Amino acid sequence: MLAQARAHYSAGELGAAESVLRSLLADDPDNVDALVLKGNILNDLGRAADAIACYQRALEIAPKRADALANLGNALQYLGRLQESVSRYEQAIALAPDYLEAHHNLGNALESLDLQPQAVAHFRRALELDPDYVEARWAIAMSQLRRVYATAAEAEQCREAFARELEGLDAWFDARRQKLGFRAVGVQQPFALAYMAHNNRQLLKRYGGLCVRLMSDWSAAQALPPPVPLPAGGALRIGIVSQYLREHSVWNALMRGWFEKIDPRRFELHAFYLGAHVDAETERCRRLAAQFHMGGKGLRGWADAILGSQLHVLIYPEVGMDPLTAKLASLRLAPHQVAAWGHPETTGLPTVDAYLSARGMEPDGAQSHYSENLVALPNLGCNFSRAAVRAQLPEIKVARPILVCPGTPFKYSPQHDDLYAEIARRLGRCTFVFFVHQGRFDLAERLLARLREPFARAGLRVELHVAFLPWLDRAHFYGLLQCADAFLDTPGFSGFNTAMQAIECGLPIVALEGRFLRGRFASGILRRLDLTSLVAQSDEEYVDIAVRLARDADHRNAVRELIAARRGILFDDMAPIRALEDYLASVAG
Repeated sequence: MLAQARAHYSAGELGAAESVLRSLLADDPDNVDALVLKGNILNDLGRAADAIACYQRALEIAPKRADALANLGNALQYLGRLQESVSRYEQAIALAPDYLEAHHNLGNALESLDLQPQAVAHFRRALELDPDYVEARWAIAMSQLRRVYATAAEAEQCREAFARELEGLDAWFDARRQKLGFRAVGVQQPFALAYMAHNNRQLLKRYGGLCVRLMSDWSAAQALPPPVPLPAGGALRIGIVSQYLREHSVWNALMRGWFEKIDPRRFELHAFYLGAHVDAETERCRRLAAQFHMGGKGLRGWADAILGSQLHVLIYPEVGMDPLTAKLASLRLAPHQVAAWGHPETTGLPTVDAYLSARGMEPDGAQSHYSENLVALPNLGCNFSRAAVRAQLPEIKVARPILVCPGTPFKYSPQHDDLYAEIARRLGRCTFVFFVHQGRFDLAERLLARLREPFARAGLRVELHVAFLPWLDRAHFYGLLQCADAFLDTPGFSGFNTAMQAIECGLPIVALEGRFLRGRFASGILRRLDLTSLVAQSDEEYVDIAVRLARDADHRNAVRELIAARRGILFDDMAPIRALEDYLASVAG
């Protein structure tokens, strides 16, 4: 039975494999091999807590099973318990020094902890043990980028190192290694490039070209058929592939409006949910979709499900945020394939034909930022609904004025650090409220350490002006927004959902208008409200706007009144939906 379960697992038939193991373990509950395999399956299904229980039981029976320790590390890493996962990998390597996967996965955990030199050392060790270990070679290139940089110079050095390593990676995949390359695609991605103020089009075209080359080889080996849409007539079939068909910023900003407002008489929306977490928004999507696909299908299973739906257009709302989406988007699974700004950066993929953006948030000449054909929908480019939230004031004791800084620590670029110190110098008593994202106190500490230097130059103690709060649920975040004095949008990498939430709460926003879409969400919202006086074109102007809002109560209240009077225009906007329908009909017809 164990061999049968392994065969199902290798074929990506996770449900069938779990069913066989359930029967096996009912008869032989102490079968360590079965417990470890069951843990692997549960982890692949997104049930990491259940997987941990399997591994722990296996280790009670066989404490020196290196595979159980390493796979326990995988489940802990899935849950974001990175330090614990590092410890388990190190225990596995102590038992089995040449354990390839343990070295590689320890490297992944260390990279997530922003310990790139240590991570790369383990990737290189894995590559020494197996010179064709494609995942390790891929990870060496991707790990040149960091999450939080100490200085702007360090950020530039890492970008240059990534460009060099990407070129070397492309050459490393010769005809023999190319056959294995699909395993590496998307396992790590150059997500951090988006946090640099550069046009990344050429770099990402090289990256995207490599992804498509490797996945094309896999497609040929699998004899994957070409996409064949249903003949014209009746509703057009539109696929949406996402890890985030649940309560998530990408669902709230983009997909919920599509499922709720696109005309079902003209378009069938087929949902392909790659994730495992189910909540009320998942169930909403299930009810609204013409077809809803979910479950651990594996790469081939998802490719077959998408091809079998005979789609006219396939939309990927957030390419760049998870490995499976990256692999699928690097294939041709529909005649016309589209990305959107769930991740606000070009994909660089030759298999993606168009990029859905927003006319109100793109600068002039924006097509030069994209490898895809840019499709700028009207206004904010989406149909966003107001949330029904009963705000609750969080228990915080900080000095006023309160300036909310909503971005995750890695969104803050060193080049803008001085503006916070200058605001504090001019205001005197004030508090910048930052947030700890997903329990990552290490990243918060690194940002705080970096801010300490400009504050010291201004003669200030950073600890008297900066507070880090745990990530708040929506009710408490709204409570904070309602009692704060200003919302400081993140320079360089703006926030869409958080800015819209600030507007819902009537909180004035300060926005620094960036060069690229990713730096223009809040400024686009303010321009739509005709509040351009809150849109800065320089750090100095940003400081001026923030200081006036914090210091001048009459001015702040006048802005609040304008927001309240005008904000209705932002919500439930049907113009982007109608334009999207016209676009889909034009490319599918």
